[in-house]
Amino acid sequence: MARNVACGWVLCLLAAGSMFGQGDLRKVTKSEALSAVISKQQPVYPPVARQMRVEGSVELDATISEEGKVEKVAIVSGNPMLTHPAAEALKMWRFKPFLEDGKPVKVVAPVSFSFKVGD
Repeated sequence: MARNVACGWVLCLLAAGSMFGQGDLRKVTKSEALSAVISKQQPVYPPVARQMRVEGSVELDATISEEGKVEKVAIVSGNPMLTHPAAEALKMWRFKPFLEDGKPVKVVAPVSFSFKVGD
């Protein structure tokens, strides 16, 4: 019984590591990511957030494919009223492929958006 429980915990830890970790993906800097942008979409400021004068920064991590398409967006921080439109806009961005040893690789890139009522 104790062995089965221990094996269960190991499997849970392995599964959690593969679900939450981005282990072998190379991280690029914000400036590297911005210099590789081919096209980008600005987020739509939610009318309710604008009316309530909700402002602030949204920090996201984008998983970018070998072809330069955003495959996945992870919310790092930001007001929940602003994170969804920021993530939706980022999903439409396109990047030049990131190269490692001359070959395109998948990367994770930090991206931030700033929401200000006066903008």
